[in-house]
Amino acid sequence: MSSKSLEQTIFERGSTTYYFSSKLFPKQVREDVFRLYSFVRIADDYVDAAPQKTAEFTALCRAWDLAKIDNKFDTKRLSTDSLDERVIKNMIYLVREYEIDPALVEAFLASMLADIDKKTFKTLDESLGYVYGSAEVIGLMMSKVLGLPEEALPYARLQGRAMQWINFLRDIEEDNALGRHYFPADDLALYHLPNLNHETALGNHQLFIDFVRMQLAHYQDWQAQAAEGYKYIPKRILVPIKTAAELYAWTARQIQQNPLKVYDQKIKPTKRHLLTAAAKSAK
Repeated sequence: MSSKSLEQTIFERGSTTYYFSSKLFPKQVREDVFRLYSFVRIADDYVDAAPQKTAEFTALCRAWDLAKIDNKFDTKRLSTDSLDERVIKNMIYLVREYEIDPALVEAFLASMLADIDKKTFKTLDESLGYVYGSAEVIGLMMSKVLGLPEEALPYARLQGRAMQWINFLRDIEEDNALGRHYFPADDLALYHLPNLNHETALGNHQLFIDFVRMQLAHYQDWQAQAAEGYKYIPKRILVPIKTAAELYAWTARQIQQNPLKVYDQKIKPTKRHLLTAAAKSAK
């Protein structure tokens, strides 16, 4: 019988990089990191399903709306809880325990709703509006759970942004299948790309490579800025954060070497890469 909590199981299933990195956090915060990602992952799973589980996502949002205004809402986890009840309890617990602004949760859910609506973005600022809710607020909530100072918050946002941008590149083919387009239409127009379909990339090989390298330059800039905030993070907490960042840097390098690789396979680090990144980050 597995000794893993439901939260740990949800997390492990949803993200190799984040799960492995989060296991390196001190025990006293690790479970609360798992709590946070259980809520995030279930909401994301609803909108990423094929077909999308719109009714389930709507029900989760309604449950959150009711729980957040109920001062008597009990966060004690029971074996009889439904999946939604469990993750709502986790999120309400974190909001109360760490004084997390509920507006951050609202922003996250708004970006998940944008995935259901298949929203597109014309400018970089519009794309980054989505990224704020889908990734930057996760960095802000993580900062609260980890007890980081206010000075670390802008850098936490940038760390989430940088990682999400690599996700966009890595998942181009998957997002095409889901009808999602996260990159600014202005950027595609700059390289005369009508879309990011595989056929378009093959037919406009150099233009596609130039487009991808432009996006990698955004990532590299944001990641470099995020790393400037590491000075605000205690080393015992910094190791897992740097491990995750190094794994994303590895993914970025794979894409840099062969941009068309995003159409051929899911670029994921192996166990050897995970261990190497952890060892490097611990130095």
